[in-house]
Amino acid sequence: MRLFRIARRLRALARREEGVAFIETIVALAILGAIAVCFLSGLATTSKAVAIADGQTTAVSLAQSQMEWAKRADYTYEATEYSAAPIPGGKDYINYSAVISAEPLHSPDDGIQKITVTVKYSEEAVIRLQGYKVDR
Repeated sequence: MRLFRIARRLRALARREEGVAFIETIVALAILGAIAVCFLSGLATTSKAVAIADGQTTAVSLAQSQMEWAKRADYTYEATEYSAAPIPGGKDYINYSAVISAEPLHSPDDGIQKITVTVKYSEEAVIRLQGYKVDR
């Protein structure tokens, strides 16, 4: 009889543990799902940050090359703008444009101009770079 009671208790314990194991599995899956969501969210944010940084780096590089182009061009007295250098044809430069404006520091123009390079991406200004051009 005593053996019979022990066997019954073992079966009851086994039934209770089946439910506990199921609940433990569900909780583990929920925790794993939350970790996966956090990881994927971080991955998406990082990907977007890299794209923004790449666009800004391209714009800065383009602005610097346009500024050098304007400084190497012949000095034109009373100029309001200079023609921009050709934009490279690579896939990194699609939808980029540049405008180079000039403004004499003194009136009449005494050989010093403030040059402003504006780089645009899809007609939206991304960066403005200013420098000076001197008639040498």
